[in-house]
Amino acid sequence: MVSGERRHAEALRDEAAAALAPLGLRLAEEKTRVVHIDEGFDFLSFTIRRMCKRGTQKRYVYTMPSRKAIQAIRDKVSAKTYRSTLHHSPEALIQGVNRALAGWANYFRHGVSKAVFSKIDSHAWGRIMRWLRRKYKGHAGLGMPELRRRFCVPGTWTFAVNGVRFTGASVVPVTRYRYRGSNIPTPWTPQPD
Repeated sequence: MVSGERRHAEALRDEAAAALAPLGLRLAEEKTRVVHIDEGFDFLSFTIRRMCKRGTQKRYVYTMPSRKAIQAIRDKVSAKTYRSTLHHSPEALIQGVNRALAGWANYFRHGVSKAVFSKIDSHAWGRIMRWLRRKYKGHAGLGMPELRRRFCVPGTWTFAVNGVRFTGASVVPVTRYRYRGSNIPTPWTPQPD
């Protein structure tokens, strides 16, 4: 990242390419581009973008899960709750979904992810609910009240079967990272004499 104009960023890209060449590395042209921070860019499944903080005029750089990463976990949950998995037990299904969501959420916990985690949990909850209704379709009276009585913690809409409880991605705490950029030495940082 540079504080300057586009030409400064392109010059820095050339410098980075020159620094990588002695190491036998090169920048991939199809993956390297120059963009303004207000447009944002995707890096390691995170979208990094400067935006106004809600309710203020202050601008901050936000790191959040990319759309591609969000769609990937939604697809994974959908695959785990597809019709072809109806032969699994509800406990196995909930454990599998919990593991997938916890692993995904642990990777993205350092960004602005709380609202995304909630949306992913909502999607997973709906998929599990439809999976349970499909699995026990032949049983008489499996409407929403019966589904809640049989598969939820009493007084809530949290799925729990034989001690296995749906936790989702929201149980992973979001921990914002601290800025350490000026403390990390780099070959380009001038060293004091």
